[in-house]
Amino acid sequence: MEKITSLVNELKNNAARLPHLHSLTLKKGELFSWNHTACAIIYNPDIEDAPAYLLHEYSHALLEHHQYKHDIDLIRLERAAWDKAVEISQNYGVVISEDIVETALDSYRDWLHNRSLCPNCGATGIETAPRAYTCPACRTDWHVNEARTCALRRYTKKRP
Repeated sequence: MEKITSLVNELKNNAARLPHLHSLTLKKGELFSWNHTACAIIYNPDIEDAPAYLLHEYSHALLEHHQYKHDIDLIRLERAAWDKAVEISQNYGVVISEDIVETALDSYRDWLHNRSLCPNCGATGIETAPRAYTCPACRTDWHVNEARTCALRRYTKKRP
């Protein structure tokens, strides 16, 4: 717990010197997340590998990550943030293993795959608009909820 407290203080001090992060806040919470609108990182000091996940969220802030348009863009943003976290981790005395990175990225890959599964026939669909999919096999259209921190919902639409 002492290590994470020290890391939080160091990140706050470093962020204060950066124009786009001078108002960065770090707050304890249940999940790790970056909120670009509030310029805030939520972190959970009680989970295993908390320093690695904290540096990951800090990397989103450093890279000025905002919204993403398509689901696949989220994977790109997550990869970039993990790459940055690994790059800066030595500066903070944090070890980020490839297993941590790949496990985290796998959770997003699984999320993306589950969203793209057709609720009618189970084939992999194609995202046609933000959070909207179509199935090339049975031509079902559906849209999905945000579902990054809640249960995935898929809602089908009837075609004329």
